[in-house]
Amino acid sequence: MTVTAAAWPSPSGNILLGVIGSPISHSKSPVMHTAGLNALGIQGAYVPLHVAQGKVGETIQAIRTLNFRGINVTLPHKLAVIEHLDRVDRAAEAIGAVNTIVNDNGILTGYNTDGIGYVRSLKSEAVSELSGKRIMIIGAGGASRGIVDALLQESPSAVIIVNRDEEKAKRLAEDWKSRGDIKGIGLDQIGRYIGGTDILINTTSVGMHPHTGDMPIDPDIIPEGIVVSDLIYNPLHTRLLLESRSRRGCTIHGGVGMFIYQGAYALEYWTGMPAPVDVMREALMNSLGV
Repeated sequence: MTVTAAAWPSPSGNILLGVIGSPISHSKSPVMHTAGLNALGIQGAYVPLHVAQGKVGETIQAIRTLNFRGINVTLPHKLAVIEHLDRVDRAAEAIGAVNTIVNDNGILTGYNTDGIGYVRSLKSEAVSELSGKRIMIIGAGGASRGIVDALLQESPSAVIIVNRDEEKAKRLAEDWKSRGDIKGIGLDQIGRYIGGTDILINTTSVGMHPHTGDMPIDPDIIPEGIVVSDLIYNPLHTRLLLESRSRRGCTIHGGVGMFIYQGAYALEYWTGMPAPVDVMREALMNSLGV
């Protein structure tokens, strides 16, 4: 999908973009988006901005004043920015978090591209059709909310949210119950529900560097040959993915694609042009030393 953007150039003819967060020095977004702008032949800059908690309002006002075309928002500001925006997209409002802001002549609109970026990655890299699939999601945090919202647009047969805190899983399921067959269960119940699953998605941080030996569940209970996906991209393939493939013959899908595609959607919101995904991917992978 390519979105249509309003006229974006600043009076100087350049586009000014950035990402705010705390910390921000680790972010790979500048590398990826700079490559994207260059590939599109657009003059401009994408800058990382360290913004302390409590300074979000001042920062958003500065975005207007300095005529940024847009910014990405990362932790811990995805919720805090909302009250300072003029408009919030339906999906971002439902998810309760904004990761992309577009400035149209001083009117700031918030979007969340995490969920749609993930689904775009999953469909292009692992399973092209999600309609009618039974999907199990491990985790009920902010990442899970965005994933659930985007997946339900694909008409799966059922979505089951698994979380160590069962009540949190049930509350998340309750929020989206009007949009499909969705259920929340505790982690201790996973054995009763995982049978018949087509796609298993880990949205938790279990297995992320430096704790790469950890897994959110025992891979022995995973049905053979299904798709197993993990939002983590450091390491590129978590232990959960590697053991799912080697021991259960599963198709595996890592988190790099989600990061790339959420950025691609943001770039398309800002420029109105199709994002050069392959170029952005190459820049990211080079930055990761792959």
